[in-house]
Amino acid sequence: MTLPFKKSIYTLLIILVFGACYNFKGIVIPPDLKTYKVEDTTSAVIDVPIDLAQLFSERLRRKIREESRLVNDNTDPDIVYAAEISGFKVTYLAPDENNTTSLNRLEIRFKITYTNNNNEEDNWTKSYNDFEDFDSNTDFQSIQDGLIEEIIEDVVERVFNDSFTNW
Repeated sequence: MTLPFKKSIYTLLIILVFGACYNFKGIVIPPDLKTYKVEDTTSAVIDVPIDLAQLFSERLRRKIREESRLVNDNTDPDIVYAAEISGFKVTYLAPDENNTTSLNRLEIRFKITYTNNNNEEDNWTKSYNDFEDFDSNTDFQSIQDGLIEEIIEDVVERVFNDSFTNW
């Protein structure tokens, strides 16, 4: 074997060894936590898209299922998430010289309760909100689903990080 080939193999082995020991996401799940449940999201707001609550619940379930070792258990979970949509509004931003707006903002607010049935000291309730801006000349109905997807992705990421990282 040539020297560059040996160096390549050693480098690859080092990367694999350190990659197996270190989690780049920084996820820390105590060993006693094995199961989770995401309750169906509720809404305290009247004028929300009909599928927003279900979409949020499913995204949070998928995030936990795909990026943690936890297993879904709806009967006796170690941790439980309860989510409520507490705000959904479109506001007008950036007025122009004609007293019209050139930019609008969709903002969604969620209230999340995290319950750790194994350790009550870890329980928390937090509000999360996120927004996406869009051109006021754009038909809101045509872009609403995409804006909602972006907002949900951001909020789910923050909920996941608050649950399983020490940032």
